[in-house]
Amino acid sequence: MNEPLPTSQRHRVIWPTIRWTLSDPGRFLMFGFGSGLIRPGSGTWGTLLAWLLWVLVSPGVPDWALGVFILFSFLYGCWACQRVTQSLGEEDHVGIVWDEWVAFWLVLWLVPSGWVSQGMAFLLFRVFDTVKPPPIRQADAKFKGGAGIMLDDLLAAGYTLICMAVLVKLGFPV
Repeated sequence: MNEPLPTSQRHRVIWPTIRWTLSDPGRFLMFGFGSGLIRPGSGTWGTLLAWLLWVLVSPGVPDWALGVFILFSFLYGCWACQRVTQSLGEEDHVGIVWDEWVAFWLVLWLVPSGWVSQGMAFLLFRVFDTVKPPPIRQADAKFKGGAGIMLDDLLAAGYTLICMAVLVKLGFPV
């Protein structure tokens, strides 16, 4: 059984140059407009940019349109992440942050609006995406390609949404 590499080994990768990333719109998007190239913590930087984009773009957009956008972003990510990883020659480059973007947009779409809720959701999402509790770690090891890249973040989003729902149910001001 292939267990995922420890974080210290996963981060010993060859990082693409900004020039390489900018040379293709799909690469630029998968690397989160370059936020995925920031080290350390590329996933955190990518998620922060996803949050900023959400705050700037989502107000006034109907819920159904946001849901459709997130669905198509997920499907596009399955294809595009596969394409970019093939051109990199690496299964799941840590700098690809489109998966964080889409998963965190799903979280932001479903949690109560407001800075406290979104901040709590951000922290929970980053913990689950980084620690990868079961079954996230197992899914990350088993499912490969673009869909596998997208899946582990979707599971982290699921954990985040469950925790947020519990906090709301318990009456925490989120």
